[in-house]
Amino acid sequence: MYDGMITIYKEAGYTSSDVVARLRGILHMRKIGHTGTLDPAAEGVLPVCLGSATRLCDLIADRDKEYEAVLRLGTTTDTEDMTGQVLTRLTDSEVRERVTDEALREAAGRFVGPYDQIPPMYAAIKIGGKKLYELARQGRTVERQPRHVQIHALEVVSTALPLASLRVRCSKGTYIRSLCRDIGDSLGVGGCMEHLLRTRVGTFTLDEALRLDEVEQMAHDAPERLRAMIRPVDSFFGDAPALIVHPEAMKYLLNGNALFEEQVQAPDGQEEIRRGERVRLYDTEGTFYALYRRSGGDRLIPEQMFLPRDRKQHE
Repeated sequence: MYDGMITIYKEAGYTSSDVVARLRGILHMRKIGHTGTLDPAAEGVLPVCLGSATRLCDLIADRDKEYEAVLRLGTTTDTEDMTGQVLTRLTDSEVRERVTDEALREAAGRFVGPYDQIPPMYAAIKIGGKKLYELARQGRTVERQPRHVQIHALEVVSTALPLASLRVRCSKGTYIRSLCRDIGDSLGVGGCMEHLLRTRVGTFTLDEALRLDEVEQMAHDAPERLRAMIRPVDSFFGDAPALIVHPEAMKYLLNGNALFEEQVQAPDGQEEIRRGERVRLYDTEGTFYALYRRSGGDRLIPEQMFLPRDRKQHE
């Protein structure tokens, strides 16, 4: 059994749920969660949480993301990528007659910053209790409210019109398909996404990502090597100071009770914990248990518990 976070390279053809299902079979454990959907045709970084780390799924999903995408100008589809039904299409020569590299770069630059984006019909978000893609498969199109997203950086890496390679750094909730659509529309020729590679989610990067076949082989032949690839839960809160709980106060920690400063000890050289600051709590053997926050006075208030599976709450 494992506790922690592993970076998976999601291959084309898999859904995020497919990745979780296969990992459950490989690792022989049920408590596994992904950190947000990535289109089946897309590839790249998908952080997956194991065991007690599943409580981090939403927090990881909230982090900024980076992508490498290929935009195809002159083509629009119902899915806003090349897997869908073509709605309109210009010839390559028509695109080149109407769009220049300079115009494309100028148009892309206008999307940097705050951006109200209408999500695609083929999306996992819900309206009226139904996922958009379920309605789309029924042939229905519904009004979608714009969602506020942030494009932190958008670089046109190369062009070979009607194709253009983009590098995007953006906030959570951004649909790169819809960004491609909007760039194409702003140029008057339409556009859709040809290919998508996610290269980063927060601190989870492409260079550490494992394909599912690699995970399966490690689990069978080199389990210690696989364990070394799993980030411990507390590493996600690495910027929070660490405190050690005195043995006689462990029963309060195990029950998720508030603690007083005299019940914990800071490592030598650590600065004083400020009011409102998060702290990581460990036992004297170095096992991580919880994330607390200092309140007014000398109290530490529980914020999130990560009890190891072999430690039951105090009866």
